[in-house]
Amino acid sequence: MVLLCLTRYPKSLNHFNLYWYEKADQVKDTEQQSDMLAGATAAEVDEYGYIRHEAISDWALSSFRDHYNDATITKEDIFWYVYGILHSTEYKQRFAADLKKMLPRIPFAGDFRAFSDAGRKLSEWHLNYETVEPFPLDEHGGKNQSLLMIEDDDYRVSKMVFGKKGKDKDKSVIVYNSNLILEGIPLEAYEYVVNGKSAIEWVMERYQVTVDKNSHIQNDPNQWSEDPRYIVDLVKRIVRVSVETVRIVKALPPLNETTV
Repeated sequence: MVLLCLTRYPKSLNHFNLYWYEKADQVKDTEQQSDMLAGATAAEVDEYGYIRHEAISDWALSSFRDHYNDATITKEDIFWYVYGILHSTEYKQRFAADLKKMLPRIPFAGDFRAFSDAGRKLSEWHLNYETVEPFPLDEHGGKNQSLLMIEDDDYRVSKMVFGKKGKDKDKSVIVYNSNLILEGIPLEAYEYVVNGKSAIEWVMERYQVTVDKNSHIQNDPNQWSEDPRYIVDLVKRIVRVSVETVRIVKALPPLNETTV
């Protein structure tokens, strides 16, 4: 396995990017400077005075190319490979205990390209979640009015809740407000979980009106966009992203780790 932390990240970071940036005039004239800024020229310093560093080390690139006997593998391929691996259900289940207490260790899976390609596809959905085509949920008017009579102010949200099926929650239905109900959410969409909670539930929780207990300042998501349908369509887009994520993850091959 390749330890993910064997990349050129400053120790202060606890997340993993393809690149990281350093203020040029703060780089000390030490071994760090000679290692990280080797070959850097004035042209590589951006307009804000920062130098971009590749986070994935040359050692990691060499290790992957040697292991898979593939000189065409790039650092970006490795980045998306890691993203694909970290979404693997098998990986998360088998190494659940280790992932709770240490940095991820990334195996050499049997099919490098399958995980790298999947990682790229996942990133397209996850990065572009605000612009993807909304999932075609059914929209119905609430108890108070017909859907045909909805005006801009009727799209205001206070707190979204799930529908009811008897005494149980019906997660295929979201009661957006008293004017609008969204139906037809595929239950498998809830399998896309982020930090212990489905992406759909994160949006429902995040996009509600709250008041800070100490400052009494109101946080109103209805003010975050001039588009009255922004939140409605965002929910539908997150459903789309969730469905596509689950589809890609379920299509991932077994890890079938190979040794060096």
